[in-house]
Amino acid sequence: MNELGKTSHKKVASEQVSMIEIDENAAGQRIDNFLLRVCKGVPKSHIYRILRSGEVRVNKGRIDAAYRLEMGDLVRVPPIRTAQLDETPVSSNAPAAEFPILFEDDHLIVIDKPAGVAVHGGSGVAFGVIEQLRNARPQAKFLELVHRLDRETSGVLMLAKKRSALINVHEQMRDNRIDKRYQAVGHGDWLAGWGRRRIVKEPLHKYLTPEGERRVRVQDDGLASHTVFNLIERFSDYAWVEAELKTGRTHQIRVHMAHIGLPIAGDTKYGDFALNKNLARTDANPSLKRMFLHAFRLKLVHPATGETLQVEAPLPAECRRFVEQLKQNSSETQ
Repeated sequence: MNELGKTSHKKVASEQVSMIEIDENAAGQRIDNFLLRVCKGVPKSHIYRILRSGEVRVNKGRIDAAYRLEMGDLVRVPPIRTAQLDETPVSSNAPAAEFPILFEDDHLIVIDKPAGVAVHGGSGVAFGVIEQLRNARPQAKFLELVHRLDRETSGVLMLAKKRSALINVHEQMRDNRIDKRYQAVGHGDWLAGWGRRRIVKEPLHKYLTPEGERRVRVQDDGLASHTVFNLIERFSDYAWVEAELKTGRTHQIRVHMAHIGLPIAGDTKYGDFALNKNLARTDANPSLKRMFLHAFRLKLVHPATGETLQVEAPLPAECRRFVEQLKQNSSETQ
């Protein structure tokens, strides 16, 4: 019997049944995603076919594609002739890296994720924060993302060092008991009638572009979505806002800001492309070469102590510089 994630990674012949015991690295993962990872080169359609047929078993029982693996589960994978099973963890080639730590104890680690770094591998990205941290901390028995940030977004990112912590924080997220705040600069007019606070409750729908890229749009039959925007400062043609997430939909802040006429500066998916090109010029003033969206605060109940935990990530230097340029330009036009 082979154990995924152990130091001895043995490839199992594709003509044989494989029995894989689940350890910390795979616990919590959906069975379909797990199989797609270990069955390199096998089409998705084949993975779901062997799941539907019951050829894949967990602890000798049938499961569906949404089943989440647990520590110690024994997974039976049937003979697969189109590819060999590769039990080497997907993160094995990721360079070890640490990131600025905002908080850490025996249960949680909170880092300040830089813009441009993915939180995990996939969709054309070889590796991300989680793979790099795991390789930097080989002694860690458990390390999982609690939530996600877009690759272009910087700021507070939480990981769990114990499964009990992961489960607890996920419960808080489901019950909307976690306070997540972002800062963003949108291009456009903050209308006087909004006052200092703009509540957006527009349903969001995920779809794929003809090129296969994931996008989100406001659509009546989409998922209920709720963002509160608080004005920090208004400039000529720009608004600096704090965004409070009441729901956690994909690209929620980005799409809601674009919908109200304030696309985020530097947003390559939902922003003003001509504006972004001008902002990225070396002689631009103001200048910005990234998306101005930063997760700056996370507030929750600590899963072990029960005390309030609030973690903040300072605004990155390039974002502070952009705001200072906006202030300077606004003062010169007055």
